[in-house]
Amino acid sequence: MSTEPSAAPGAPSARPARLRAAVLAALLGAVLLVLGTAGPAGAAEDRPGERIADGLRKSPVYVDPSYRQAFPADQQRRLAKKIKASGIPVRVIVVPFISGDAWGGEPEKMVDVVRDRLGESLHKEAVYMTLSSTEGFLNGYEFPRDGKHQASSGVSAVGYQEDMADKSLYAKFSRALEIVKSGDGNKQYEEAIKDSKGSDRPSADEDGEDGEGGPSPLLLAALIVPALAVLVVAVLTIRARRSRTSVRVPFTSPRSVFATARKAGVRDLRKRAQRELLAYNEELLAHEPGDSAADGDEAADTDLLQLSLDAYSAAGTVLDNARDIPDLAGVLALLHEGREALRRSESADGAAAALPLCFFHPLHGPAAERVRWRPLGRRESLDVAACGDCAAAVAARRAPEVLTQAHEDRRIPYFEVPPEHSLWAATGYGSLTEDTLTERVLRGDFTRTR
Repeated sequence: MSTEPSAAPGAPSARPARLRAAVLAALLGAVLLVLGTAGPAGAAEDRPGERIADGLRKSPVYVDPSYRQAFPADQQRRLAKKIKASGIPVRVIVVPFISGDAWGGEPEKMVDVVRDRLGESLHKEAVYMTLSSTEGFLNGYEFPRDGKHQASSGVSAVGYQEDMADKSLYAKFSRALEIVKSGDGNKQYEEAIKDSKGSDRPSADEDGEDGEGGPSPLLLAALIVPALAVLVVAVLTIRARRSRTSVRVPFTSPRSVFATARKAGVRDLRKRAQRELLAYNEELLAHEPGDSAADGDEAADTDLLQLSLDAYSAAGTVLDNARDIPDLAGVLALLHEGREALRRSESADGAAAALPLCFFHPLHGPAAERVRWRPLGRRESLDVAACGDCAAAVAARRAPEVLTQAHEDRRIPYFEVPPEHSLWAATGYGSLTEDTLTERVLRGDFTRTR
């Protein structure tokens, strides 16, 4: 996601129109594509469906603007060429799925709407590939539902293949296309789930989807037995580690990073971050530049509005590339920074800058005060922003609850990760730096630390 707003202020009379144009040019297209909320319920589904259908009439690959950094145009063209060379009518649709969106967060419903907009009958041959509602996985839908290409199982298999775990969207959809071409998707799916070590996976119907029933008993057994084995090992490992380290650990692990719920926490937080980003879009579009701060400092107001726009772009960049809870917390920190800039730009009396999110655990929300804190075992102290609970813990000389992050095969407080490997450790989510998180992300610090 990116914005290219005009930062230069014009004459007072031209300024509101110029800034408003910047907001609309940068955001209106993306908001309409993703939200599609105005008008009757049926129209809310038809408009985004029609846009996707129009895109597929030009290319077999359609990518929503929110994913264009993760799936650039040159990679889209390369995948489209591979699809045409395969001779199979494959259509790839990359759009976000969020509860409450035009599809109710259901990929299959989106496919049905798009097929209807394209005028395709149930008997017209086509294979659709989409993102799954489960993070990191793909869905395949085949028409007619005779399983000729075994697309449902074959596309789902990609999410279980270990060598695909950290690959790009282009690589994943390319692999899915290769499996569909091979026609042995059921076999590859079965092999992939046998090799899979995780249990937090979506299921796929054998022999393609038929719109009725669920996975076969054999498939359920193949999923549940390894899952139970992994769960038992995980519980035993956690108990053993707690018995060895409970005395030494100088912080409290938040519930969201417990080993048994870590992946679910990431998915839930990603959806929250997506909803927050969409909501922030609406706030920016509803903003009337220059109205409430007409008597204030126009240059400062312009800078604040520019920061609010840039924060949207920065949050989109981080969301597109977020891998774990600390990254997704960074999205919320950037949106907090943008909202505060927007609030100050609307204030006629020059409102003071608010504190960033809580240094110790940004998911606690905005900080209430700044505190002097000395980490356990260290002589130097830090001036950090803390929420009310964490500030009280510091005052009582108790260890506050902190956000943890995996580093070198163990979990440590995020701020103990070397700063060259983490933007969040380097900045404390805004507590440890004079410049803004938005500036850091836009100049490439987030990418470099990864």
